Amino acid sequence: MTPRDWDQAYDNMSHVAGSAALPAHWAAEAAAYRAGGVSVEEDIPYGAGERQKLDIVWPEGTPRGLAVFVHGGYWMRLYKSDWTQFAEGARARGWAVAIPGYTLAPEARIAQITCEIRDAVDCAAGRVAGPIRLAGHSAGGHLVSRLVCEDVTPDCADRIDHVLSVSGLHDLRPLRRTRMNDTLRLDAAEARAESPALCTPRPGTRLTAWAGGGERPEFIRQAQALDQIWGGFDTRTRAHVDGLHHHFSVIEGLKDPASQITQAFVGTAP
Repeated sequence: MTPRDWDQAYDNMSHVAGSAALPAHWAAEAAAYRAGGVSVEEDIPYGAGERQKLDIVWPEGTPRGLAVFVHGGYWMRLYKSDWTQFAEGARARGWAVAIPGYTLAPEARIAQITCEIRDAVDCAAGRVAGPIRLAGHSAGGHLVSRLVCEDVTPDCADRIDHVLSVSGLHDLRPLRRTRMNDTLRLDAAEARAESPALCTPRPGTRLTAWAGGGERPEFIRQAQALDQIWGGFDTRTRAHVDGLHHHFSVIEGLKDPASQITQAFVGTAP
């Protein structure tokens, strides 16, 4: 049997033509969005670290609640300010949208990043009343899923109404077989402890594991695995495969208040 190429299984850039230009495109689009008149409170510290800051994009009027979007980049790339435009769908529907930064690997291990996102959500929750919705893309999907596991309990846990993990990584064990692990430094114990699919969700958790139909098969498997495993607990979970979207186009709908993915984020939770 030929060994599986795990680097290819997780290499989204080589799978999507023109994707190397996307980080610069996102950064420019985010800057234009911030300059376009929306109310954005930037660089709110939630810890002492250089990247332990978050932005809040405010709606008009009193917020309906707090929506948090956690960016991806395999825990080792990108920054919060590259993603402001993805707040628009939720903001237009009346939610305050927090976008946290976090310390990147290898400076931080994934377990530390999980704790940073917990602290960021608690910080934002102290500024915005009402229910809390969490969404994250790729590594961000992993991080928001971890926040509803029993061993990671934000102070605001009782307010978290629904989690949307978009192209999320829920079983980290295969990543130990990739070149990325030279940076991530996952050992067997941390890979197991930080895998939401191997953790116990808090009772009553509601979660949607979302992936594009044009993703690498591993990302669809990761979404379905979390749904199937957490379905054995006192949770309401579902897996959703979104058309032919690839790993990067799958989040574009978050800019649109009428899109299906924005509905999953801040609409009527399943």
